[in-house]
Amino acid sequence: MSTYAIQGQPLEVTVIGCTKLKDTEWISRQDPYVLLEYGSTKFRTTTCTDGGRNPTFQEKFVFSLIEGLREINVAVWNSNTVTYDDFIGNGKIQLAKVLSEGYDDSAWSLQTKTGRHAGEVRLILHFATATKPSSSFTPSAPPFQAPAPPHVPVYATMPPPPSHTTAYPPPTSTPYSFPPSPFPSYPPSSVAYQTSMYSPYPSGYPPSSYPPPPLAYPPTPYPPPPQASPFYPPGPYPGVYPPPQY
Repeated sequence: MSTYAIQGQPLEVTVIGCTKLKDTEWISRQDPYVLLEYGSTKFRTTTCTDGGRNPTFQEKFVFSLIEGLREINVAVWNSNTVTYDDFIGNGKIQLAKVLSEGYDDSAWSLQTKTGRHAGEVRLILHFATATKPSSSFTPSAPPFQAPAPPHVPVYATMPPPPSHTTAYPPPTSTPYSFPPSPFPSYPPSSVAYQTSMYSPYPSGYPPSSYPPPPLAYPPTPYPPPPQASPFYPPGPYPGVYPPPQY
């Protein structure tokens, strides 16, 4: 149910107790009680005799909600039998949480008339017809499931042979042209290289076969034949040495 349609709906308020209340008694222990006010409806708890600073009540009250009113006034008093009751502190209870979630268990701060801290009061609020937060949101997405792998037969058929004719146009020359290479093609031409004007080889290169052929064969016998010499007397038998036998 929307929080904008709460007119006349019941709201349960349970007063649990108070803690660390301001002490208004000098000799004896104070006797606190709690007052609740919502619109024109007022409720009062019983007096916790000798409750002191931490009284306990455990009392439940039911309010009829009013459209547009989102807070409850709370006040804590000390009961006196002879003189007037002593004011301890008051505060405001916000209803936004209980109207949206249906339940609120919190401690609310109390203040004195001068704005000083006067203790805390604990209340449990219950709104049975509240719309739970889980139903006000869109439903969650379904759980993730991995997709099933595609079914492939164990023995797949061979694809049909390609047709001789193709629907694609024949490839054309690339629109990008490359500049001619500055290097000659391989192997280079013999004309491209010029020999030096100074040849490293002799004019008779290549040399003749080795060993070179003899100039005259057979060679001259050794020792050479004797020749006439002015410094040596010639032999008695000129001619071939030794002389022939007679």
